[in-house]
Parts: sequence; C-alpha cells; structure tokens
Amino acid sequence: MDATNFFLYLAVMAGVTYAVRAIPFVLCKGEIENVFVRSFLAYVPYAVLGAMTFPAIFTSTGEPASALAGTVVALVLAFCERGLLTVAVFACVAALAVRLLIYFM
Repeated sequence: MDATNFFLYLAVMAGVTYAVRAIPFVLCKGEIENVFVRSFLAYVPYAVLGAMTFPAIFTSTGEPASALAGTVVALVLAFCERGLLTVAVFACVAALAVRLLIYFM
C-alpha cells in the first residue's frame, strides 16, 4: 500500500467516524424523553464493543482452542470481579499455554 492510498483510507475512516458521532447531535436537538429509546441507547456501547471484540478474540491466536481457553479464563476472572490487568494477563497466559501444549503434542 502506498502512502497516497493510506492517507485516503485514513481520511475516509476519520470522516465516517466523525459522521457517526455528529449526526445524532444534529438530528436530536432536545433531550430524549422516551424511556424505551433511552434504555436502548444505554446498552448500545456494550453491544458494539462485544460485536467488535469477540470475532477478533477467536481469530487472534490462529488456533481456536487457545482462543477459547483465553476467553474462558477471562470470563471466569471477570465474573469473579478481578482487575483488568489480572484478567488480561491470565487470559494471555492461558492462551499461550494451550498454544504451546498443541505445538508440542
């Protein structure tokens, strides 16, 4: 990829990102009073984050078993209310351990 294409793609992504954030402010000038819409919008960030994160989790290691092991460890530790650093480190260690186990078998 040459520099011209890179900066073109970067400009398009920046424009789309800005538009997604600016359009709601332009269209909705007043406060949203509908309870259903407010509760729906409260959960949108979590749904989008999950939709972006989970496919990347299962394709990041190149091995579905190690990705699943890391995910399970992360979910268990997060459910036990451990800190973000603890969850991330142990999930990485679990994924690495399973990956090495598969490699040496």
